[in-house]
Amino acid sequence: MPDPSRYQMAQMVIARILIVDDDPDFCEISRTILEAAGYEVVTAADSVQAMERIESDWPDLILLDLVMNRVDEGLEFGKRLHHDPILRHLPIVFVTSIADTCYAEQIKPEDAHYAAAWLPKPFSPQTLIQTVGSVLEQRK
Repeated sequence: MPDPSRYQMAQMVIARILIVDDDPDFCEISRTILEAAGYEVVTAADSVQAMERIESDWPDLILLDLVMNRVDEGLEFGKRLHHDPILRHLPIVFVTSIADTCYAEQIKPEDAHYAAAWLPKPFSPQTLIQTVGSVLEQRK
């Protein structure tokens, strides 16, 4: 006989979120927040893993760190997705603490005009949930 609690959990999943960030603590904290809000979460530490997750898990939204192993890794990966005719519809929310670094002058929001939203780190759990919810709602 099927376990009804598993069915209820499956019904509660709002959307699948891919978190791409080279900081495992950030990924875990964000995962905890989003899962508590009813989202399914998968993670990737870099753009290579992210592409694998996109192909295997097909997320509804991507939280993408702007600066990972290279200063422009997130930005370049976002551009790659934006220019792909199949993947360009995936909403991207850039998360970054770049404003507090020496790289702030190198990367501007207009460089990623295709981003659905920007979240400056650190942010509150409420801000994360509100931003993700708003972007997903706009997508409908």
